[in-house]
Amino acid sequence: MSRLRFRISMSLDGFVAGPRQSVDNPLGIGGMRLHEWVFPLKVWRATQGLPGGEANESTRVVEESTANVGATVMGRNMFGGHPGPWEAKKPWTGWWGANPPFHHPVFVLTHHAREPVELEGGTRFTFVTEGIEVALAQARRAAGGKDVSLAGGAKAAQQYLAAGLVDEMEINLVPTLLGSGERLFDGLGDDLHGLQLARTVATPKVTHLKFARR
Repeated sequence: MSRLRFRISMSLDGFVAGPRQSVDNPLGIGGMRLHEWVFPLKVWRATQGLPGGEANESTRVVEESTANVGATVMGRNMFGGHPGPWEAKKPWTGWWGANPPFHHPVFVLTHHAREPVELEGGTRFTFVTEGIEVALAQARRAAGGKDVSLAGGAKAAQQYLAAGLVDEMEINLVPTLLGSGERLFDGLGDDLHGLQLARTVATPKVTHLKFARR
């Protein structure tokens, strides 16, 4: 069976997004600092259609995290738009423009039904109202034997972690403090739900902690 793989960047004080997240500032105040380590990488820039870039110790981590992925699951907050029912006049189609970087089926957890959205490059957003297990089952079928990426946000990840459904988790620990915002591990107690540390890659900008199912 394909694995469910999750990766996220986190501050030293445990936040994966800053306070006051909004449509205009989806990562919250200071949240962009959590991702500055990846922006210069050639491998990341290529996924965004950007030229140039560099290679360093984080390159192979990013390459591993995107290899053999055939579908993605994400929460409503990660997909974005205002909370509540979808707007009919100008329906939200995500943060990523007309050609998102996924290039495969994406399943969005939501309480509000909506028709699928087809965009350029092979990305198709399907909106799932039946819960995390149904979304994962649909994603695995769509992945065709490849792995499924869990893109976040924190609330969706918490549900999958609590259910013991995550097979691999990569925490990109960034040496910065946010002070407040959204934490990943709130409400999960002291149990990693079957995951154990399998690999560490330390760099001056970020430390990559990979956990795998025992």
